[in-house]
Amino acid sequence: QVQPEESGGGLVQAGGSLRLSCAASGRTYADKGWFRQAPGKGREFVAAITWPRSTPYYSKSVEGRFTISRDNAKSMVYLQMNNLKPEDTAVYYCATELRRDGTMWLPSHENWGQGTQVTVFS
Repeated sequence: QVQPEESGGGLVQAGGSLRLSCAASGRTYADKGWFRQAPGKGREFVAAITWPRSTPYYSKSVEGRFTISRDNAKSMVYLQMNNLKPEDTAVYYCATELRRDGTMWLPSHENWGQGTQVTVFS
């Protein structure tokens, strides 16, 4: 399976913005999203975008600050991150196929890319 390729991370001051991109392998006709993993913590859900309506879903910690979008023609998924906080520091991973389990979004498979590092300093 081809791994997704994430990009766009970096070092940014609190209150700043970054835009992450993901060249999303796998089925175009799938719900897709972003997860993140901070040092010493498990991987956590950040945002999802559905197929075909592109309805967004967000974790409570990022809602109102992050915006997920997708370009199906280019097989790309994006995450616009505004008003970044130090607690947003993590490696961000793109999930190319998601499934919904009640109110939870879970990856349909463990096909992760290398991720992209986001570091927010105060």
